[in-house]
Amino acid sequence: MNRPIIAVTMGDAAGVGPELCLRLLARTDLPGNAVPLIIGDVDVLTRVAKEIKIDFKAQQLDAAPSVLDAPAVYDPPGSLAGNLVEPGKNQEICGKAAVRYIEEAVKGCLAGRFAGMVTAPISKKAMNMAGYDYPGHTEMLADLTRCNNYAMLLYSEKIACAFVTSHQSLRSVPDSLTIERIVEVAELAANSITAIRGREPRLALLGLNPHAGEEGLFGGEEARIIAPAKKKIEEIFINVDGPLPPDTAFTPTALKRFGCHIAMYHDQGAIPFKMLAFDTGVNVTMGLPIVRTSPDHGTAFDIAWKGVVQTDSFFAAYALAERLSVREIRIAPSGLHTLDGPIAHMV
Repeated sequence: MNRPIIAVTMGDAAGVGPELCLRLLARTDLPGNAVPLIIGDVDVLTRVAKEIKIDFKAQQLDAAPSVLDAPAVYDPPGSLAGNLVEPGKNQEICGKAAVRYIEEAVKGCLAGRFAGMVTAPISKKAMNMAGYDYPGHTEMLADLTRCNNYAMLLYSEKIACAFVTSHQSLRSVPDSLTIERIVEVAELAANSITAIRGREPRLALLGLNPHAGEEGLFGGEEARIIAPAKKKIEEIFINVDGPLPPDTAFTPTALKRFGCHIAMYHDQGAIPFKMLAFDTGVNVTMGLPIVRTSPDHGTAFDIAWKGVVQTDSFFAAYALAERLSVREIRIAPSGLHTLDGPIAHMV
């Protein structure tokens, strides 16, 4: 039986992505039966391996495989001139290459060649310098897979947070909140946590304002939007409490009670999550027709190519992708999800 392939994109070449990929290739205790395929630049991986004094012996492929029996590296033609990369700096060539790696991984997943994908960190600035106008991985992957109903989940065994809004200004959040969007994210979160943990979670629906609005004293979004959303969530038989005051929703007692917190904006959920699970947290894109995970940290330019990156979150992302994807390789229906050309959203 062919081993499922997990595509692992190298991310921004000037960041910690290359070292994370090398550390993954060096492991002899990879979980499950899946096999990793690094999609990245061989020259960069070779340079970083020499810098941090680690063996780099994986087979190198010049075409994306559909069958693989051992870890390998696929270097897409023309994606990056590895000798030009300067570690720790935003560069247009790195942003362009990072997008190319993601495109190749998505193509393989949608075609059924890959069982899932793990993404090493990218630089939004470098990606923007290369002409790609996306706030981050999540929005790019949704566009590439033609997915409209998606959301970000930060997951760990200690805490899980799903986000109604994510990469946008705080000023714009209240106008972005709708009953329908909150219900969508709650349903995605309930399904995702059930798939990961094997049991249905109780959701904590957070308020937007201090003290969850204090009965309208500090804002009306809880009464107008969040409470009606809770009612609709209950109508589809999902266990949920709220709107809850955000400052008391993450106590040790609350964390035992709730399987996932539904945050109204990015920092509301990301700050407590990274306080508790920075080294082990995993970013999951919910709603996609493919499995995608990533570590919950960025490119860490300040420690790039120095051999000191912490690998726990990246390894956890790989392990979770393997768990979610190898149960059933997801093959997109013919003609439904395709990726035939370059990304359309240009600056």
